[in-house]
Amino acid sequence: MTSHPFHRHAGAAVLLSLLAGCAGVTPDGGFEAVAKRAQERGGLAPRIVLDEADARAIGETTRALLAKPLDMDAAVRIALLNNPGLQASYWNVGVAQADLAQAARLQNPSFGFKRTAGGGDVEIERSFTFSLVQALTLPLARRMENARFEQMKLTVGAGIERHAFETRRAWIDAVGARQSLDYARRVNAAAEASAELMGRMARSGNAAKLDLAREQVFHAEAFAGVARADRQAVTARERLVRLLGLWGQDSALTLPERLPDLPAAPAQIADLERRALANRLDIAAARQDSAALASSLGLSRSTRFINVFELGAVRKSETGMPAARGYEVAIELPLFDWGQARNARAEALYMQSLQRVAETGINARSQARERYLGYRAAWDLARHYRDEVLPLRKRISHEVLLRYNGMLASSFDLLSDAREQAGAVNATIDALKEFWSAHVDLEEALGGPVAQGAQAAPSQHKEHAQ
Repeated sequence: MTSHPFHRHAGAAVLLSLLAGCAGVTPDGGFEAVAKRAQERGGLAPRIVLDEADARAIGETTRALLAKPLDMDAAVRIALLNNPGLQASYWNVGVAQADLAQAARLQNPSFGFKRTAGGGDVEIERSFTFSLVQALTLPLARRMENARFEQMKLTVGAGIERHAFETRRAWIDAVGARQSLDYARRVNAAAEASAELMGRMARSGNAAKLDLAREQVFHAEAFAGVARADRQAVTARERLVRLLGLWGQDSALTLPERLPDLPAAPAQIADLERRALANRLDIAAARQDSAALASSLGLSRSTRFINVFELGAVRKSETGMPAARGYEVAIELPLFDWGQARNARAEALYMQSLQRVAETGINARSQARERYLGYRAAWDLARHYRDEVLPLRKRISHEVLLRYNGMLASSFDLLSDAREQAGAVNATIDALKEFWSAHVDLEEALGGPVAQGAQAAPSQHKEHAQ
């Protein structure tokens, strides 16, 4: 049986379409590469939820981590696994991979059928066409979508790291708020006991009404301090719960009683700016975006004058006449649109992306310098409170108590010292919290972990109220 030219052309077009469609998609949308990079860069372990089995496994991991007091690393791990918004962003990689697979395929050919009848004659015309321009520019379009796919992987990776840093800050705030609340409760309990004792002394005539009023107002202020600290602890805790993506019974997590101790020495980091430029994913994503736009500019220039170029096979049959076969070509004539606007738009977007890359680099350098100085200043301040302020407050409290027992100081002096000591302890907790927050800020600015010096031994200065 002889093959018709129409059939041969159609078979060739189908073969081209199958060859172009060899690029496929993976079940996770290419997220495995993102997870691997996150693990290598910062020890992070994100995981995308593909089915019910994954959801159950993540739920079991989350509950196991919540079974004990939640440390910072466990909080980050839960957030990367469990936060629904972050899980939604993981699928952006799958969308980009699907776009890449689509760009590697030829457009579907079109089949035309025309039948006319008149005067007893019937004329039938069949056509089979496909876009030749799209086939010729297919390699360039695929390179452009591949660049966008790589950019999306960097963007999602940057979002993972950003969420991890936000979770660390929230954990520091929540634990610091709990530590402040615990101390506020101890101060309030001591103030309540002191006010009750002073009330008994006043009723027996051994204390003045003025001293009683001072003790009572101190107790009232301490009670208000507990209310404020409790509100701050709830706010910080709920922010952490939101970042972890917890609800129901899982939201009743247990936090450590206090923040980690101050390191014995701050981290010494050389080449801050170079490290930031080399490691930050937002800079890599900006560069990849510029590369993708450069590819887009190449495609715009390639199709500047001819945007539609279709080639097809035609078979025509007419009553009483032998079948006629041939081909047809459709070309868009650049009479009104010569492509200048499309080309100018692509060039403008590319130049815009270059300036954004430069801006990202400048900001990264500045943030690295600023946050390292802030980190060092926060360490100095926390050490000052730990090694200078608290020991002095403790010594003063001891002397005031000796004088009070020797009837050389009044109850007002003892009360005033208790207030000052409470203020010093609260300032110490705040300074420690500011240091760990500055540490997270520095890691974010540098795009990776910062190794601390040796950890100091736990502070021996007890946080108690007189």
